[in-house]
Amino acid sequence: MKTKTDLIKGTRFLRLPFNLVVKGFILSALIMTAIQAPLQAQDTYTKPSWWFGVAGGANLNYYRGTTQNLNSDLFVPKAFLHGDGLGLYLAPTIEYYKPDTRWGFMFQAGYDSRSGSFDQVNTPCNCPADLDAKVTYITVEPSLRLAPFKGNFYLYAGPRMAFNLKKSFTYKLGLNPLYPEQAPTADVTGDFSDVKSMLFSMQVGAGYDIYLSSQQKQTQWVLSPFVSFHPYFGQNPRSIETWTMTTIRVGAAIKFGRGTKIEEPIVEKPLPLVAVVAESDVKFTVVSPANIPVERRVRETFPIRNYVFFEVGSTEIPNRYVLLKKEQVKDFKEDRLEVLTPKRLTGRSAREMDVYYNVINILGDRMNRFPNAKVTLTGATLEGSKDGKEMAEVVKTYLVTVFGVAPARITTEGKLKPRLASESKSGTQELVLLREEDNRVSIWSDSPEILMEYQTGPNVPLKPIDINVVQVAPLDSYVTFNVEGADKALKTWSLDIKDEMGTVQHFGPFTGETWSIPGKSILGAKPEGNYKVTMIGETKSGNTVKKDASFAMKLWTPSENEMGMRYSVIYEFNENEVTPTYVKYLTEVVTPKIPKGAQVILSGYTDIIGDADNNKKLSLARANDVKGIIEKALAKAGRTDVKLVAYGFGEDDKLSPFENKYPEERFYNRCVIIDIIPK
Repeated sequence: MKTKTDLIKGTRFLRLPFNLVVKGFILSALIMTAIQAPLQAQDTYTKPSWWFGVAGGANLNYYRGTTQNLNSDLFVPKAFLHGDGLGLYLAPTIEYYKPDTRWGFMFQAGYDSRSGSFDQVNTPCNCPADLDAKVTYITVEPSLRLAPFKGNFYLYAGPRMAFNLKKSFTYKLGLNPLYPEQAPTADVTGDFSDVKSMLFSMQVGAGYDIYLSSQQKQTQWVLSPFVSFHPYFGQNPRSIETWTMTTIRVGAAIKFGRGTKIEEPIVEKPLPLVAVVAESDVKFTVVSPANIPVERRVRETFPIRNYVFFEVGSTEIPNRYVLLKKEQVKDFKEDRLEVLTPKRLTGRSAREMDVYYNVINILGDRMNRFPNAKVTLTGATLEGSKDGKEMAEVVKTYLVTVFGVAPARITTEGKLKPRLASESKSGTQELVLLREEDNRVSIWSDSPEILMEYQTGPNVPLKPIDINVVQVAPLDSYVTFNVEGADKALKTWSLDIKDEMGTVQHFGPFTGETWSIPGKSILGAKPEGNYKVTMIGETKSGNTVKKDASFAMKLWTPSENEMGMRYSVIYEFNENEVTPTYVKYLTEVVTPKIPKGAQVILSGYTDIIGDADNNKKLSLARANDVKGIIEKALAKAGRTDVKLVAYGFGEDDKLSPFENKYPEERFYNRCVIIDIIPK
C-alpha cells in the first residue's frame, strides 16, 4: 500500500517540474531575445569553431520519495517525502560547432550542488521535524548541440555523470507545542549512509549565443544564457529508500574563441574597359526653365529643434542664444522674433536662426500660455552626469526667474550622452564635432500644447513657427545638367558655358550624373540669354570626352499674389528615414496643404561630417524618402495633379541652408526642405 502511495505522489511530482520547465523555457527565450544586441559584422575573421569559457548558474532542486533511515545510527520517527532547495553550479565549458551549421558538441565538468531542505513533518509525539541535506557532486556533462535554424538559438542534450563530494545532513526535532517547557532536543548532524558514489542520469536544455564582439576582432566573446532540465531518472542519491532529485538549472556561460583571418582572393584584373570610352557611352542633356524667378515670397513653417547646445566644459548658456530680462517677457511674441535677435549670428539663413536662438524664450512663452504643460530638461555632457544636470538646472533657473514658470513643472536630469546621441552612430571619425553636438540640454514633453501638430510623446519636436521670408534664386530657377553614364565612365566632369558675346564661364569639376546650378549664377546681371554649354569629361583611363548642348533663360518676377509654402523635415545623424513623428506630420499636415496643380520641390542636405560623395547620396536618399511619403499620401487621397521633384545637394557649402560652425547649424543641415510652388 505504501508503494502505491509513493507512486501516486511521484506522478503528481512529475507534472510540477514539467510545468516549471515549460515556463522556464518561455521566460528564458524572451529574455534572450530582448537582450540580444546587433553588432556590426565585418568579414575580417571567420567565426570560431572552438569555444572555451566558464558556465555558472543556479540549480533549483526538487526532492520527492521517502527518506527516513538516515544512517545506521538514526532512523527518524516520521518519513520525509517532499523538499526543495537552491544550489550553485560552476563549471569550465568547451564547445565545438562550425559557423552556420546545425550540429556541434559541448562538454562541461565542474561543481554541482543538489542541496535542499525537506518539508517539515510532524512526528508521532506531535513534534515538528526538519531535515536539511547538503549533497554535492563533481558533474561531467557531455552534450550534443543542435542549432535548428543555423543561428544563435540552440538545443542540447546528453548524459550526466555525477561523483559524490558531500552527503551530510542536519536533523532537527522540535518541541510538542502542548509542552513548551520541555528541554529542547539537540540537532543531529551526520552523513547519509548508502550514498551512491556515482550517478548516471541525463539533461536537456536550450541556450542563446549573444555575440559581445564583432568579427573584426580575431578573439571573439559570446555570452550564452541557458536553461536546462535534469529529470529524476537515475538521480536516486542512495541505494536504499526512494529519495529522488529533479533539477532545473538557469544560468549563463561566457565563452571566447579565435577566428581565422579571411584572406582576400587574388583575382587577376582584366584590362579596364574604361580605358577606351566612346562618346556614345555618355549622354549629355540640359533641363532649363524658360522663366527664371529672381525671388519668391514664401510662408515658411520652420521647425524648432528642441536642443540648447552648450560649449564643452561650460555650464553657462552660450551668448549666441537670446536671453531676455524679466521686464521684456510681456513684449515677447513668437511672430515678432526679429525684434529680439541673437548677439552672434553667421551670415546664412539668419532669419531662421533668429527663430531657433529664441528656443528657450519660445518654450517659456508657451508654458505661460498653457499652465498645465510640463517639460523635462535632460543635460548631457561627457564631463559627467553632475555637470549635465547643472546645465539643465541653468535652463530651468532662466525659465523660473525670467518667465515665472513654477519650478514643479520642470524636471531636470543629467546624463553622459543624450537619448539620441550623434557619436554612437558615427564610428571613429570627426569625434570632436560629434561630441560637441552631444553637449546639450534636450527639451522633452508630453504636453501637446507646445509640441508639433497632432503629436504627443517625449521624442516629439516643439511646435514649428510660421515666418515670412523672401527666397532668393528659388529652386525652380536652377538649371540641371545630366550626364548619363558618368558614374561608370567618368572620373570627373566640368562645364564651359558660353553666352552670345563669347564670354565663357567655367563650373566644376563635378562627380555623379546630375548637377544643378542657380539660373541667376549663370545670367548674372543680364535679364535673359542664350547659351551653349560644353561638358568636358575625364574618363577613368585618362581620356577626354566632350558633349555639347544649348539652352535659353529669361528672368521673371512672380506676381505679388503668388506666395509659396516651405516646410522642413529634420533627420537624425547619418539617417535617411524620417521618424514616425515626421511621417505623421507629412501625411496629415503638409500633404493636405498642397494646392491643386502645384509643383513640390524636395531638396535634401547633410552636414559636413563624413565623405562628400556619400553625403550627396545620403541627401538624395533623404529627399526621395520624403517624396515617397508624400506620393503615398497623395495616392491615398486620389490625387494625381501634383508634380514632385527630388534633389540631393549633400554638404555643398554654396547651397546648404546653414553654415556648419555650430552644432545647431549642422543639426538643421540634416534636412529635407519642401518648397510648394502654386500652379
